[in-house]
Amino acid sequence: MTSEQRADDDRFATLRFEREVSAPLATLWQVWTAPAARAIWAAPSPAVTVEFLEADTRVGGREVSLCKVAGQPDIRCECGWLDVQPLLRSVNYEVVSAGGAAQSAALVTATFSGAGVRSRLDVTVQLSSLGADMAAGYRQGFEAGLDNLAAVARRTMVLQRVIEAPARIVWNTWMNPETLPQWWGPDGFSCRTRRIDLRAGGEWVFDMIGPDGTVFPNHHRYAEVRPEERIAYTLHWGENGPKHADAWASFEAEGGATRVTLGMVFSTEAEFQTAKGFGAIELGLQTLGKLDSFIASR
Repeated sequence: MTSEQRADDDRFATLRFEREVSAPLATLWQVWTAPAARAIWAAPSPAVTVEFLEADTRVGGREVSLCKVAGQPDIRCECGWLDVQPLLRSVNYEVVSAGGAAQSAALVTATFSGAGVRSRLDVTVQLSSLGADMAAGYRQGFEAGLDNLAAVARRTMVLQRVIEAPARIVWNTWMNPETLPQWWGPDGFSCRTRRIDLRAGGEWVFDMIGPDGTVFPNHHRYAEVRPEERIAYTLHWGENGPKHADAWASFEAEGGATRVTLGMVFSTEAEFQTAKGFGAIELGLQTLGKLDSFIASR
């Protein structure tokens, strides 16, 4: 084999990664695929900032992001989804470029398995280095990113409900300043709105009032609004208070019905455990139940 042939061979690599994750399979899948969650764990280190320019995790959809490090040129990553089988497998291509020149192309296959509160992710990356050898950088980046993903999954709560109404109706009931306060919150709770602007960059400042009259100040800040598809927002303890979770809601048509997924990545694992302890899962499911009942009554 000539030195040129060896150099060509070095440009191709198959990399394999695996993670055992302390979270249910449905949670792992959401953390892997939901754009709001991907934005949290994608950066391989605190020195790197990842900015998502677009994200559409569906077959034929694509994701474009910029990796930014102070004093260095931005690195652009374009991802295209080729296969998305919920809870089972995803396949995407990935092209990394810098300065307008492609540095690598890769095919990324992820498979999922699990039972109970444990799940597993296996990732195979078939990498072609177009510039310098990218294998070492890819391995380092994926190892760090998957470590982040496992940590994020441990503090993520995912709630789902299938509502017997088209996505248009579910969306219009959720993203309507008149109707949202009427059903939001667990059984027995009501909402008192101070300000509401349900647009990207908008906010909802409100009090949730418990059955015993206890007032819980809330502040939602909306980062993304894609009509009839998804929203992403942050939850704060009172107006301009500390953030306690990044959240998203997605609306997926299933025949004439809509699967609503509500996800929350808590700021710390301790906050997640505290929320579970006071019944946040059950209370969140009650909230989705109130949405269902509200729609059915109209």
